[in-house]
Amino acid sequence: FSFAFAISSLLSAPSPVTAMPIQAVLAREILDSRGNPTVEVDVTTELGRFRAAVPSGASTGIYEALELRDGDKQRYLGKGVLKAVNNVNTIIGPALVGKDPALQTEIDNLMVQQLDATQNEWGWCKQKLGANAILAVSLAVARAGAAQKGVPLYQHISDLAGFPGDKPFILPVPAFNVINGGTHAGNKLAMQEFMILPVGASSFREAMQIGCEVYHTLKKVINEKYGLDATNVGDEGGFAPNIQDNREGLRLVLEAINKSGHGDKVKIGMDVAASEFYKDGKYDLNFKQEGNDGSQQLTGVQLGDLYKQFIQEFPIVSIEDPFEQDDWEHYGQFTTAVGQQIQVVGDDLLVTNPKRVEKAINQQSCNALLLKVNQIGSVTESIQACQMSQQAGWGVMVSHRSGETEDNFIADLVVGLRTGEIKTGAPCRSERLSKYNQLMRIEEELGSRAQYAGLTFRRPLA
Repeated sequence: FSFAFAISSLLSAPSPVTAMPIQAVLAREILDSRGNPTVEVDVTTELGRFRAAVPSGASTGIYEALELRDGDKQRYLGKGVLKAVNNVNTIIGPALVGKDPALQTEIDNLMVQQLDATQNEWGWCKQKLGANAILAVSLAVARAGAAQKGVPLYQHISDLAGFPGDKPFILPVPAFNVINGGTHAGNKLAMQEFMILPVGASSFREAMQIGCEVYHTLKKVINEKYGLDATNVGDEGGFAPNIQDNREGLRLVLEAINKSGHGDKVKIGMDVAASEFYKDGKYDLNFKQEGNDGSQQLTGVQLGDLYKQFIQEFPIVSIEDPFEQDDWEHYGQFTTAVGQQIQVVGDDLLVTNPKRVEKAINQQSCNALLLKVNQIGSVTESIQACQMSQQAGWGVMVSHRSGETEDNFIADLVVGLRTGEIKTGAPCRSERLSKYNQLMRIEEELGSRAQYAGLTFRRPLA
């Protein structure tokens, strides 16, 4: 497979658009950035072969669509995906041969509602074929559809979302995960991600430069305080020094921002992933120490008060998953209290599920969606969840997963949907940089047709 061939094919696609039906669909098992199996799919048309691979999360919400694993402990410790691959090759693929790849919604609905057809209280759950099987095909079909139209993938996604053709594209503010805690790290930090957002940059390319400079400054600061071992990187490229306290993590990030010379351009974001340390109605900030004395257990109200202290002390603009995935009560109270000041992002709460998004809008539980395509399992449903959120005046942050591949689909997705913000790890590790590098290419290609979201990242379409 040659990316150069795909690009040359795309550029030479005929106009007006002639339907070039799907000729073949082939799935295989490949490995993600953690060495775990995942699904990759090739969709073939007259224009060539269009490939996509799906990611996998570690900190996962219980309401996510089913990621189908083999469960054979003798192979990849039970994490093989040969069942999902077989479902593509024997069920999905044959049903899609002859279909027009430009008809994304029709194809996604066929896979989700007819070929799989499993439902629970939150909608289509993909328990028969697997969200990983369906999504891999959905992403590859989108690439084939874009090629058939002779347009870049971000333009095709924009068209699918119904944006007018003359509407400027928006390059997102990147949220770089630079310090890791929670289930992503072996330190004592309960809260999972400490991020930097270069909202004061004038372009995406400058945002990347600022992010890299803060990241390297942080590495130096950590090395001086905790030693060289502390600069080893985690799954998403962030550092995991032996920090004892969440406030200490915030202080480190702020020190690096100021020492880098970008104090006026960079804000801080957090992904707390509070579901990971919620038990029996309490939030245990010392959950990594088994049999602890319980002195760091907080109620939802106490945890909300701690966040409010953080907001006062540090330039925080975004907090993701501040409470457990069913703690609607404290989400709502917290959003009412701080929602004008900061972005309260629902990830495990919402799992990119249109029905859960609708409930959260009605209850005013949060004010932003974390958009992860593999949580819901199709391009069409992802666009639907995004549009619902945007129409409610919410922010939408497109996101990677901790187990990633070199696939950079979400870079085109964030530009096409004009969400204005993306998190896809630190500026380190190639599976993270593949997305950031693609965004720099897109910005270059668009020229004056692109705007950097900057300070308007929460509502760039307003």
